[in-house]
Amino acid sequence: MPALPVLQPGRGPVRADAYLPADVDAVLWGRLPCATDAPVLTVEPGTEVTVDTISHEGLLEDQGRDPRRFFEAHGATDVLDDAVALAASSTVHDPAHDGPHVVSRPIAVSGARPGDLLAITVLETLPRVPYGVVSNRHGRGALPGELPAGPDTVSVFAAVTDDGTHGVLPLVDGGPPAVSFPLAPFLGIMGLAVPGDQRPHSVPPGPHGGNLDINLLTTGATLYLPVQVDDALAYVGDPHFAQGDGEVALTAMEASLRATVRFDVIAHEDAVRQFGELAGPLAETADHLVPTGLDADLDVAVQNCVRAALALLEARYGMQRHLAYAYLSAATDLDISQVVDVVKGVHARIRKSDFELRP
Repeated sequence: MPALPVLQPGRGPVRADAYLPADVDAVLWGRLPCATDAPVLTVEPGTEVTVDTISHEGLLEDQGRDPRRFFEAHGATDVLDDAVALAASSTVHDPAHDGPHVVSRPIAVSGARPGDLLAITVLETLPRVPYGVVSNRHGRGALPGELPAGPDTVSVFAAVTDDGTHGVLPLVDGGPPAVSFPLAPFLGIMGLAVPGDQRPHSVPPGPHGGNLDINLLTTGATLYLPVQVDDALAYVGDPHFAQGDGEVALTAMEASLRATVRFDVIAHEDAVRQFGELAGPLAETADHLVPTGLDADLDVAVQNCVRAALALLEARYGMQRHLAYAYLSAATDLDISQVVDVVKGVHARIRKSDFELRP
C-alpha cells in the first residue's frame, strides 16, 4: 500500500468550496485572535471551510527554526512549503513571551452575536504529512525537574505506517520501529476571539476555547463556544495525529492536518434550552455530551467540570441537581484533557443513550 501523500498548499483533495491555506499572512504564531483582528474570511452560518493547519513542531527556535533541515535529518524528504515559508519569514515570534502554536487568522461567521453559541463541527481531518513529533521542553510536562533529563528540548520523531492508521516509535534511540499506536487526528486549538485589542497567549485554554487539547474532538464531533464578539471570529490550529489523555510530555504527536469544519450559530434562546447558560466550552460526539472544566489547579478544574455537567443535565433533561450528582458518580467518566498547558483541563463523558428511556 502506498505511503500517505504529502498535501502541499492547494494540492490534493480540498473538500469545501471555501479554502483557507496557511499562508504567512493568514496565520498567527503564538497568539490567538482578539476583537480588533480583521477576518481573513467571512462566511454564512452553515458553511464548510477547509483549513490547512501547520504543526509548530520542527519550526520552533529550539529546533533551529528550519523545518526542512529538521525533518530531513530524520529521513523525511517531503516537508511542507508553507511550514518552510513561515519559519523563514520575518514574522516576529518570541518564545519567551509567545506560545508555540500556529493558528489561522479569524474567520467571521455572519450574524453571530455575544450570547449565541458557535458550533464548530469537524467534518474531515486529512494528514498533510506521514510523520509527527512529540516534544518535551521547558520543564512543563507532568514531571518537571525529572524530564527532560537535561536542559535541552527532547523532540521524538514518530513515523506513520503506510496505511495511515498508526504511529510508530522505537524502543531505544536509533532502533527500529517497535511500538505502534492508533492515530485519531484532531485539532488541539479551536476557539473564538476575545474582546479588546490584546491577543491571548496561545497556551492556556479558557472560555474562548483555544488550546483545549480534547482528544474526543475527532471527525464528527462538535465544539460549542460562547460567542464573545460580533461575528464570532473563529480560528483553528495545533493539529494532532494522536494524543493520550493528559498529554504528559507537554506535546502529543503533533503533525499538520488539512481540516474541514462547519460553522453554525445557535441563537441564545435555543442555546439555553439545549445546554443551559454555558460559561465555557462544551463538546459533543455521536455518543457523548462533553462538558469541560478549566483551572490552573487540577482539583478546581475537576470541580468546575462537575458543576458544568450538573448544569447541563439540569438544563437539557430537567434533572434535579442531587440526582444528577448521583448519576455522574455512578455512570460518568471524568478524563484529564491535559495537565501541561498552564490551565489544566478536565472533561466529562455523559452518555446520551442513558437518557433515551426518559418517561
